[in-house]
Formats: sequence, C-alpha cells, structure tokens
Amino acid sequence: MEFTAEQIANVIGGRVEGNKDAKIHTFAKIEEGTEGAISFLSNPKYTHYLYNTKSSIVIVNEDLELEKDVDATLIRVKNAYESIAKLLQIYEANKPKKTGVAPQAYIAPSAKLGNNCYVGPFAYVGEGAEIGDGCQIYPHAVIGDNVKVGTNCIFYPNTTIYQGCKIGNNVTIHAGSVIGADGFGFAPGADGYDKIPQIGIVVIEDNVEIGANTCVDRSTMGATVIHKGVKLDNLVQVAHNVEIGENTVMSAQVGIAGSTKVGSWCMFGGQVGLAGHITIGDKTFLGAQSGVPGSLKGGEELIGTPPMNPRAYFKSQAIFRRLPDMYKDLNDAKKKIEELNEKIK
Repeated sequence: MEFTAEQIANVIGGRVEGNKDAKIHTFAKIEEGTEGAISFLSNPKYTHYLYNTKSSIVIVNEDLELEKDVDATLIRVKNAYESIAKLLQIYEANKPKKTGVAPQAYIAPSAKLGNNCYVGPFAYVGEGAEIGDGCQIYPHAVIGDNVKVGTNCIFYPNTTIYQGCKIGNNVTIHAGSVIGADGFGFAPGADGYDKIPQIGIVVIEDNVEIGANTCVDRSTMGATVIHKGVKLDNLVQVAHNVEIGENTVMSAQVGIAGSTKVGSWCMFGGQVGLAGHITIGDKTFLGAQSGVPGSLKGGEELIGTPPMNPRAYFKSQAIFRRLPDMYKDLNDAKKKIEELNEKIK
C-alpha cells in the first residue's frame, strides 16, 4: 500500500513542507533511507543525515531549523518520535494475523478457545484454560491448566504460562518468558532448606508487554500483580508477591525482590535492583545499575547505590576517582607532621 505525505500528515496532525503528493510504501532509518521510504528525526545527533537521506518523506519536530535545503518532503509535528510510533502501530495493526489451529497443537478437551485465534504447531493449551478472541499462541508456547486469557493477546514461541494465572486484554509476552513459576521461597531447617509451597498466582492486566526471557513469579499466597500498561524489557526478574503500578517501564536485567510494591509511571534503567518488602512511590526514575535497599517516596530522579540525586552522585564519583591521590597526600602530610613533632621534642 502507498500513502502520500498529505495523508500521513492528516493522521499524525502534522504540516507538510515540500511535495504533499510524495508517496511512500515502507519505513527506513534516516541514515539508510531509500526512495519510497518514510523516516523520522528526533535525536539531534542524526540531523546531518537529513541533508543527504534518500527517504522520500521525513518526520521532524516542528521547531527544527534547517541549515540548508533538503530533497525529502518534511512533515513537521510536535513530537517526531511519538508520531513515528503511531504510524508503526497502525502498520502493525494492519498486518494480516494468522488464524486456525495447527494439527500438531494440543488443546485440552475442557479448554475454551475464542474466535479468530491462532495456535501454532506443538503449542499446548491445558485443561480448563480459557482463551479470548483474536489471541495468537505461537509454536511451543504453553498455556497451563485453568489459565484465563483475555482478547487479542500474543504469546510468542516457548512462552510458558503456569497454571491458574490470569492475563488481561492486549497483552504481549515475548519468546522464552515464564509467567507463574514458583517464587523463591525456602525456610532454613536443621537439614537444609524446606520449600515453601507457592500457592498464589500471577495477574497481568490489560495492555502489558513483557520482553523475552523475563520471569514473573507466582505469589506465596494471593497474587503477583502487573497492572495495566506496564512494559518490561528482556531478562527482567519479578519475584513473588510483587506489585507493579500502572504504566511503569523497566529496562533489561532489572531485578525486584519479593513483596515489593512499585508505583505508577516509574522508569527504571538497566540492571536496577530493588530489595524486598519495600515501597517505591509513583513517578520514581532510577538510573541504570541503581541499587535500592529501602523505600522511596516517589517523584524523584535518582541514581547509584544507595540512590541519590544525580548531581550529588556524579560529584561523589569525581571525588572517588581522586581517592588514591588524596590518600597519598594524606600520608605525606602525616609524615611531615610526625617529622615536625620529632624536631619540636
């Protein structure tokens, strides 16, 4: 399908600068643009590519000032990144979806499968499971006994949903992720560690996306809860009885220990670690590799272990790098004081 610059501008609320009839049929990065492609520019580091890109149309921020003429037709918008995201969502939504059950798939007799679903080869749907309309279950995915799944969910290959878990609408879980494995519960005894049965479930609400090889553990009792709109990157670990608030996002390798409560609209960089049994307030922003041993009130941007204001953190790091020289100076001063004391005696 082809679209003109004018048509695209109408969809994203932009203003065409150049040929309103310029046509595109594909997407491309601005540095790899080709004729018939649409690109975007939001990061100033890539501005120089604008002047020689081969893309037919480029979406740019409305306040971009040109240093020279460009060949591409521009569409000026308030936020180029948000606009290209909207177009990609429309593109993805219009891609044809697979339907039907592969002969190699297994669906238990007591399971219920909605309309227009796809179940790929060697996928498994357990006893009493309920799958809503329009779901996509890719090869080797496992939907355990009595799992409840809403509509328009996607489970990519080798996804595993353990028994009894509840999944909302429009949830995407990427390959290799495990939802509902046992929480890490063991009680020390005289002869070792006794396992504490994990009899709870995982509840994932609407519009959640979970990256590849991420694990969300079932609760000891009650539920581990991922509220609506949460986005988890690859290789994230969410322990038992954790609760993550609405629209919170976490980058790769974040780890959250048991029974911690995370607020809404938080953002965690890669490899952030949270101790157990603490509360993180709404709109907490944690820089990569931050270690959080205690509760945070929220509404702050923090980094480090323990986390602190970024300005204070970087000042501390500057001092830390100078510690060897400062230690040497301290020892030299100590020796001089000792020498002076000997002379005074």
